[in-house]
Amino acid sequence: MKILVITNLFPYPGNETRGNFITNRLKALKKFNVDFNVFGTISQDSLFAKVFRKITGSARQEKYGDYYEIDGIRYNYLSFDRRLYDIFSEYVLKKDYTLEYAEELANKKYKSFVQEKYDLIHAHGMYTPPAGLVARLLSEKLNIPYVVTCHGSDINLAMPKAAELYNDVLENAGKVIFVSNALLNKAKSLGYSGSNSVVIPNGIEPDLFKPLDKEKIKRELELNKKVVGFVGGLKPIKRADKFSEIFENISSKQEVEFLVVGDGELRKKVEKECEQKNLNVKFVGRVPNDEVPYYMNAMDVMILPSRNEGFGSVIIEAQACGVPVVGSSNGGIPEVIGDGGIVVEEGEDFEKRFAEAVVEMLKKPIDSGYLRKRALGFSWKNIVKREVAVYEEALKEVRI
Repeated sequence: MKILVITNLFPYPGNETRGNFITNRLKALKKFNVDFNVFGTISQDSLFAKVFRKITGSARQEKYGDYYEIDGIRYNYLSFDRRLYDIFSEYVLKKDYTLEYAEELANKKYKSFVQEKYDLIHAHGMYTPPAGLVARLLSEKLNIPYVVTCHGSDINLAMPKAAELYNDVLENAGKVIFVSNALLNKAKSLGYSGSNSVVIPNGIEPDLFKPLDKEKIKRELELNKKVVGFVGGLKPIKRADKFSEIFENISSKQEVEFLVVGDGELRKKVEKECEQKNLNVKFVGRVPNDEVPYYMNAMDVMILPSRNEGFGSVIIEAQACGVPVVGSSNGGIPEVIGDGGIVVEEGEDFEKRFAEAVVEMLKKPIDSGYLRKRALGFSWKNIVKREVAVYEEALKEVRI
């Protein structure tokens, strides 16, 4: 079996952990006798477009070559061109070039795709332009089926703006994989039938995310009390703008220290607020993926108060390290937490109730061995085995 993988989510120099759940599943896929090539979709600005972005303060920092290789996975870049007029039309005239960009990407390497003789296309993400749309166009040209995996923001944020286009892509796919039931239900609420859907969560690397010597790590990090931690982007969708309020509420009930692993647009704001409130918070910034377990193991409770979340891989990663999680009731979070933590319902006084749940978990922790056992069911080997079965089913339906 030979697969063409097209993804909106991929790593690049300077952001090696971006889309690491794609890299990890592809590493696991190698063990299933499946051959594949991976292409990440990117835009290339013209010189005048770059100048315009700089003037308007929207300059992009990403620097791409022809490909990027990480952990034995080679991400080739499939690019479309954006002229100054295109960007002006998008921002000022509100013109939508989604279909045009997707067609350009589909035509870019069409001849080489024909020569590769792929059996199936697997698209990850429905962002801009949707990898799923590129897959749909190539599917018609190559006369092979396609599978789409929806990961979160593509359905929660992008699909409401273009429901007709998204539904066309999803309904015509051989199969559509959703990383949570909540995400599937969101797509259904926007008109998707769900007839070709299957729910397969993201996975973890159990040999990487595992229990370590908690007390030793705490000493190394100079943490002396119970530790409440967060791993992820410091941005509004993660409710980072409310961190200082949540931390303050927790501190008013129990003496703790906070460990924040990650970076983002709100970092300076959160740091300033925590300093003004005299909260004991250690910010370590973004760290390589293989260092995340070290910091997770310093935590007694990890929090994920996101306003939305397609899946929440960090939940399973924390549980694999023996750390319980307190999360919001949004998106796929409740499914992932299961009985390995506490889910706090969205609503009035959320921050106060969330803090109370964290304190409760600190006082009545869940057995770390049980958490580890639960998380092992989400190993990438198990997850990818289910995805390969989806490939086989999609190909079988074509033959029938």
